[in-house]
Amino acid sequence: MWTTPWRASRPSSVPSRRTSTGRAVYSARSVDASLHITSPPTAQRMRVLLVEDDDGDALIVEEELELSGAEVDLERRRTLAEAIGTALTGFDCVLLDLNLPDAEGLDALLRLREAAPDLAVLVLTGLADEGRGVEAVAAGAQDYLVKGSTSGVLLARALRYAAERRRAELTAQQLSIAQLEARENARLERGLLPAPLVSDPCLRLATHYRPGRRRALLGGDFFDAVQVGDDTVHVLIGDVSGHGPDAAALGVSLRIAWRTLVIGGHSIQALLPTLQVVHGHERHHSWMFTTLCMASIAAGQRRLTLRLAGHPPPLLITPDGIESMEPAKGEPPLGVVDDARWTPYEHTLPEQWSLLLYTDGLIEAAGRSLDEGLRTLRRHAAALAHRPLASFTDQLLRRVRPAANDDDVALLALRAPART
Repeated sequence: MWTTPWRASRPSSVPSRRTSTGRAVYSARSVDASLHITSPPTAQRMRVLLVEDDDGDALIVEEELELSGAEVDLERRRTLAEAIGTALTGFDCVLLDLNLPDAEGLDALLRLREAAPDLAVLVLTGLADEGRGVEAVAAGAQDYLVKGSTSGVLLARALRYAAERRRAELTAQQLSIAQLEARENARLERGLLPAPLVSDPCLRLATHYRPGRRRALLGGDFFDAVQVGDDTVHVLIGDVSGHGPDAAALGVSLRIAWRTLVIGGHSIQALLPTLQVVHGHERHHSWMFTTLCMASIAAGQRRLTLRLAGHPPPLLITPDGIESMEPAKGEPPLGVVDDARWTPYEHTLPEQWSLLLYTDGLIEAAGRSLDEGLRTLRRHAAALAHRPLASFTDQLLRRVRPAANDDDVALLALRAPART
């Protein structure tokens, strides 16, 4: 089958005859279900599964590969059902006859593809059926060979080529997925981490975000800052429970709703109750909740109103020290208590101050209590307070966030420097 003409060196104990279609039939010898090439093992050896019901054709494949010196371990199955019932992991390529007792033509290929989608497939077709080989490649095979027109050397080369081509296809698919994730990541970033709308030249602002897991999509941490017509600056930071696209989608919905309500002049007192309604409609699972911290800095930057919905309190950094703006009582996150209300806390600000809002991924870690994490945050914030704001937040994130933490972290810092 694999040379032209038939090999004259075929063993005399294996007589053959040709059918009217030119197909070789070996009548005096059967072929074992597993055919193993006995060349010395090397790192480059291939493991190939031959799916062929005809003993003579299978023997030709074995002999041609053996004479070619190909570093191939060949195993045979007579039907597609036997092949699919095999543990197909570990094979580099399948050599598939398109005329099997239990599957014919593209049906055999499609069923094999469904069982082992990542496996390279090299199909075998008769001279009169070469068109089916072309169709098989279009349907997902890596290549096809016409029986009777290929030597063992070319067969071995085609097997290796098919395996390498499939690896290249899988690599390209992985690259495409990575690029899709990157584009999705960028879209989510624009939704969760927008450019702040703050124009006050006397107020500086810096933000940082770091995902918790390598190559992960953004999670549910988000922030925003908006300056309205009376020069009040409203800032928001939030953290949706969980990770992945559901958390990110809810975070985007809440962040966009908050910005729209603030710009539209919605009552600040009613903002969190309204977001609670949005939260109930937009969350994908009933167990999802969201912690929020919202601060409003009045024009002139000397008065701050703080609202906390189950969120870590921000730090107020002044020349006199660091204060954790802990409320008098804890109040629930969005999505926990239906009729919840959130108390506004008023704070007088000195002439020079910095405000740090953050999500709990900055201070939480296995083996470290929240109190210890907060003490660590305050210690480093005091040591870094003299730095420019962008450097302050960057270094704070590097020093405080535990290396083993797999939670997302968002930071938003405001600073009113001393006026000259």
